[in-house]
Amino acid sequence: MPPVNTTVKPSASALSVPAGQASLNNVLIAEDDAMFRRILQSWLSGWGFQTQFASDGEQAWQMLQQEQAPQLLILDWMMPGVDGLQLCRRIRRQQDAIYRYILLVTSRDDKGDMVGGLDAGADDYLTKPFDKSELRARLAVGSRILALQRDLIAAREELRFQANHDPLTSAWNRGALLQIFQRELQRGARENSSTALLILDADHFKTVNDTHGHLAGDQVLKELVSRISGAVRPYDIVGRYGGEEFLVILPKCSAENALETAERIRVAVASRPFQIEGAAIELTVSVGATAAQSGITREIDLLATADAALYNAKAAGRNCVVVG
Repeated sequence: MPPVNTTVKPSASALSVPAGQASLNNVLIAEDDAMFRRILQSWLSGWGFQTQFASDGEQAWQMLQQEQAPQLLILDWMMPGVDGLQLCRRIRRQQDAIYRYILLVTSRDDKGDMVGGLDAGADDYLTKPFDKSELRARLAVGSRILALQRDLIAAREELRFQANHDPLTSAWNRGALLQIFQRELQRGARENSSTALLILDADHFKTVNDTHGHLAGDQVLKELVSRISGAVRPYDIVGRYGGEEFLVILPKCSAENALETAERIRVAVASRPFQIEGAAIELTVSVGATAAQSGITREIDLLATADAALYNAKAAGRNCVVVG
C-alpha cells in the first residue's frame, strides 16, 4: 500500500491515546470461578473500571487479539487449559508495541511460586484471599505505569512527527519527501508501474508577504497545502520542498494522469481567493510535472526533469502546467 498523505498535524488529545490502545480504565479478568468474577466486577465497577471477563486462559488470549483490548489484566493462576502462568508467557512473547500490565492472583503463597509468576512475566502478584483495598492499590499502580507508557508513546509520536514534517504547514518536509520518493520509485520499478512527480511554486508569493505581511503569508501557505491535499488521492504524498515550493508524489500514476492532477490542483488554488484576516488574497501556482518510466529509480533525474518543466511553466506566464 502507498503511504498515506499526512498534512494535518494531530491535536494533543489525539496523540494522547495511540491507535489500537484501549482506555486505561478497561480491565480484563481471566478467572474460572464465577462467584469470584462477580465479586471482582462489583469492586472494580465501584472504582470506575470497565471489566471484561474470560473463564479460561485461551478465551482471554483470544480477547487480547482484538482491537482496543484492555492493557490492565487480572489473571488467575489456576485455570483449565491455558493457565495464568502460560498466558503470561504468551503475552510477553508477543511482539506488541503496547505493554500490558499483568496482576497474577492465586491461592499459592509459597515464595517460589511468587518468583515463578514474576519470572513468567507478571508485573505483580496477589495471594487469595486478598484485601479489597490492597487490590485497589495494586490496580492503581498498574494504571500509573500504563499512563506513563501512554505519555511516552505520545511524546515519541510527536517527535517522530516533528522530524518528518514541516513545522508551519504540517506537510511532509524535504528530507522525508526525498526518502518517500526514492521508496516509491523503487516500488514502481519492482511492480512495473509509473511514479509521477509534481513540483509547484506559488506565483509572485513575495508580493503576498510584502503586501499583507509574513503572518498572512504563513496562513496562505497553510491553506495552499490544504487545497493541494484536497485535489489529490488519499495516498498521494504532499510536502513542502522549501519556501513556497511544494512536491506532490503520485504513486502508480502516468504522465497523462499527472497532468490531470496538476491541472486540478492549479484550478483549486486559482478558483477562489484566500480569505486571510479579512483580506481576499489572489494566488496561482505554476506546476512542473513528470513521470518515471519503468525501471527508473534515480530520484535526482526526475527532480531535475520536473524542475525544468516548472521553469518552463513560469516562462510561459505562470498559472499553468508543463509536463517534462
